[in-house]
Amino acid sequence: MRHLIATSVALALLATATLTARPAYAADAGSKVLVEFEMMTWPEVRDALAAGKTTALIYTGGVEQRGPQNVNGGHNIMARAIVKEIAVRLGNAIAMPVLPLTPNNASAELPGTIGLTNDLLQQVLQRMVEQTIATGFKSVVVMGDHGGGQGNGDMNVYRKVATEMNAKYSPSGVHVFYCDQVYAPANAAMEEKLAAQGYPKAMHGGIHDTSIMMYLDHDGTYVRKALLPTAVGIPVGPDGKPHMTADSPRNGIVGDARRSSVAIGKEALETKVDYAVKQIRTFIPAKG
Repeated sequence: MRHLIATSVALALLATATLTARPAYAADAGSKVLVEFEMMTWPEVRDALAAGKTTALIYTGGVEQRGPQNVNGGHNIMARAIVKEIAVRLGNAIAMPVLPLTPNNASAELPGTIGLTNDLLQQVLQRMVEQTIATGFKSVVVMGDHGGGQGNGDMNVYRKVATEMNAKYSPSGVHVFYCDQVYAPANAAMEEKLAAQGYPKAMHGGIHDTSIMMYLDHDGTYVRKALLPTAVGIPVGPDGKPHMTADSPRNGIVGDARRSSVAIGKEALETKVDYAVKQIRTFIPAKG
């Protein structure tokens, strides 16, 4: 009973967070194509399904400290923009409401994180997939902007949910997939490109994600730009791992964000979208 109550509370909190979130900017901010489930009316969803937009994209975000310069909801901000652009480029997809909380742990030392457990994420993703299928979608893709729940083996909740739900529903012609390219592979590709250009490596709150937030920051509320000159934390070595020293700032940054820019952010976001679109098209080939 306690487990069921916890799940119900989690779902209620997630629904509230989603409904109160700000709309996102896609890379093509001027696009009038309706691809966001929350921003459509039910007749518009019905008509989109009838027109062949039967692929649903379930994307997760997260709320966690991102260094002194970035707002805590950065994963959600980036997730909404990225999943919208993926849907636009696919042409046959609708972006479902972004799940705003993912596996993580709060900290009083750096008070910016609110997280779920892997078990709760699994239950919520299963419910979202089931509700999406009940709505009429024939293909469902799960993916995320945060590393929590995307570990190896049994720690990868997304892969587990996609595999189990696909086995359950594929006999009826409905398929569920996990897009892993949008997270670790796309991030690694961008980090390697930046490193080759002489930029310092980063793991959290560094140039890569700070730049994406700057690119999406149309009104100056996502990034505290006055803090960028001091936005450096625990250094990341050539091996891609943090190397804490006695004098490393304990400010939540793992890497260096001082050279972040809108141009880097645009390229990083487009890299994530490109990786996702290419992989999803191997699951669900474009028609025509």
